[in-house]
Amino acid sequence: MTQTESDKANAALVLFSGGQDSTTCLAWALDRFGRVETIGFDYGQRHRVELDCRAGVRAGLAALKPDWRARLGEDHVIDLAVLGQISNTALTQAVEIEAVAGGLPNTFVPGRNLMFLTFAAAVAYRRGIAALVGGMCETDYSGYPDCRDATMKAMAQALNLGMEKNFTIETPLMWLDKEATWRLAFELGGAALVDLIREDTHTCYRGDRTHRYDWGYGCGACPACNLRSEGYRRYVAATP
Repeated sequence: MTQTESDKANAALVLFSGGQDSTTCLAWALDRFGRVETIGFDYGQRHRVELDCRAGVRAGLAALKPDWRARLGEDHVIDLAVLGQISNTALTQAVEIEAVAGGLPNTFVPGRNLMFLTFAAAVAYRRGIAALVGGMCETDYSGYPDCRDATMKAMAQALNLGMEKNFTIETPLMWLDKEATWRLAFELGGAALVDLIREDTHTCYRGDRTHRYDWGYGCGACPACNLRSEGYRRYVAATP
């Protein structure tokens, strides 16, 4: 059966890592689109445990609402080992996290989101999906240039020109800080979704799943843990 344009417009492909931000984005998409598929990338990341979390998080989301269960479609995992091979960063090598020339932390993986979106668009092209959803944010972030709104707009234009399609790149967290991201999760799925994010998602750059905090698992010291924990602290303080 040939998909109509309305069918394509009602489907989304979520860049889903297994972390807090992408889980919130997946819930956001399940609330808005009739069919939602997910895509993850194995690029030799130091915190590869995030990939192990994905199936449990997807199952947990599907269990929260009957509509979400009905809308959640296929999952795709792409092997991008070559990205890790050409990247000398703290996310792909066992080196200490620190700032480097230009003020960027060495957790920045050059080209990562650009590659993710290109491969996601190629899958979406084949699957008849028009909307790509990602957790990019330039409010609470580490200064990564491939997380900026201007980059997303430029990528959408390049993908549409290069594939002669009308993709949209949806970034529901772009202008939210981490406190607001926790609040959005509560608005989408209540305390159950907040608890799912705390217990089952992974954000820590060091891949630490041995230390448990009130905001979830992690080393408690890397930039990702600091953002997540501080956002949770402010969210709890502002929540009755």
